[in-house]
Amino acid sequence: MGQAVHSRKSLMQRFLDGVEKVGNLVPHPVLIFVILILIVIALSHLLASLEVGVSFEAIVPTANSDSADSTEYHPDLYESGGVDPSPASDEKSYTLEQQTIVARSLLTAEGIRFIYISLIPSFMGFTAVGLMIAAMIGAGVAEESGLVNALIRKLVILSPTWALIYILSFVGILSSIAADAGYLVLIPLAGTAFISIGRHPLAGLALGFAAVAGAFTVNMLIKPLDAVLVEFTNDAIQLVDPDKTIGLASNIWFSIASVILLTGIVALTTTKIIEPRLGKYDPSLGTDGPANSQKKSKLTAKESRGLLFAFIALAATLLAFGFLTIPSGAPLRDPETDVLIGNSPFMNGLIALIMVLFLVTGAAYGYGAGTLTSFTAIIKSMEKAMSGLGSLILLFFVLSQFVSYFNYTNMGTILALKLAELLETANFPALLLLLGFILVVAIIDLLITGAIAKWALFAPIFVPLLMTLAVAPEAVLAAYRIADSPINTITPLNAYFALVVGFAQKYDKNAGVGTVVSLMLPYVLVMFVLWTALFVVWQMLGLPWGI
Repeated sequence: MGQAVHSRKSLMQRFLDGVEKVGNLVPHPVLIFVILILIVIALSHLLASLEVGVSFEAIVPTANSDSADSTEYHPDLYESGGVDPSPASDEKSYTLEQQTIVARSLLTAEGIRFIYISLIPSFMGFTAVGLMIAAMIGAGVAEESGLVNALIRKLVILSPTWALIYILSFVGILSSIAADAGYLVLIPLAGTAFISIGRHPLAGLALGFAAVAGAFTVNMLIKPLDAVLVEFTNDAIQLVDPDKTIGLASNIWFSIASVILLTGIVALTTTKIIEPRLGKYDPSLGTDGPANSQKKSKLTAKESRGLLFAFIALAATLLAFGFLTIPSGAPLRDPETDVLIGNSPFMNGLIALIMVLFLVTGAAYGYGAGTLTSFTAIIKSMEKAMSGLGSLILLFFVLSQFVSYFNYTNMGTILALKLAELLETANFPALLLLLGFILVVAIIDLLITGAIAKWALFAPIFVPLLMTLAVAPEAVLAAYRIADSPINTITPLNAYFALVVGFAQKYDKNAGVGTVVSLMLPYVLVMFVLWTALFVVWQMLGLPWGI
């Protein structure tokens, strides 16, 4: 990390430095998760011996074996990098069921069998691995050809320096329309953009991570996640008012306002808190030494020619996908409803479009600029990108086992429902209950990162409860969006947290878990306070949440 500009640090900066030092003292992430696995195994047996459990109303998919398909898209797995615990179900059909769950021990005969047979299925069901590999196939070509470098320099040349940070923040938040692709594309690009204009690349990575993960549940467009969250909300509404439903755009006005607010929050937190703390960047700290530093320079004639070729390839690719999506009945539209935006093959497989776009435009740029002149060179660039993923795949393998074991024990679900029961019986006023709900969900997000998994637990409890206090279900869903997002940036259980640590180590070989946590804490605090303040004002003024 660079030297701070000011010799005397503020109390906040000293606190964050302490967080970083303590965090970086922890063992290697692989060893951390091995230790956590042992803790989960021991704790699961203790809780199971005490017969700890809870009863609740759950939203579950209706049995529909005819429509089940093991290759069907799982929204919650896609957005959280989770493990697929069961065959796919029709995600449009859910019902409420009274269920009782108890803690399950991993030291019983059944638990030991689960540990033994789930080793490979847990890893293969860890969606983050597939997404990462698919994205890196295309991104590797774009990076090796020089397209990424040229695009960033072009953006820097065309954009005023003050505007670049807002552009990156805004695009990062909107990247959630492509599910997890923002983690794989936008975050490293933000680091590259910052170093191109002489700013600290770790600040760029932090900005990208805050924008992508910290605002994941809101967007200016409707995305697949919205369809599932609204479906769960409607099922919970039926407990109180069988005739009432909300639509896909039920939170659109609040989401648009949130995107605008969060764009400014992320940008200003970066410039006012993160960059002063980091100080001037020392390129020798990077894994490539001084070579990591890039200069803000004009493009050469070959680079400009490469960008022209890349633009033509981009237009051709988009035209091809247009034929696959725009006409009624096109292959990538929903075969039943014919919708394109929302729950459709196009949106559910958007990572394929991103991979193809990077691959085609990278190859075209390489041909035009003379950096990739053969198919062999293109394949070599893919291999180079894959070769750097070994340590991350090892970490994902161990992490997938931890997530699988933790889910098996039911400990996360029991903790979530116990906290919900405590809040439900507190007899708080409606607004205070909403704020308590935000806090509880945020705490649980440290352990259960999937937005859909948590909403399936909380919707049947809080939507009916708050509706009886004259709170609109749209408001409850909006509160959930706030609670579910910012913590994603500081929990190691986020499947992409380790990836961000890897990005940071490219620019500072001494970076670790503590480095990332200390960078992201200011974003979490500021986003929670100001985003919640927006929610309170919205609720008190009675503004419409959506349409």
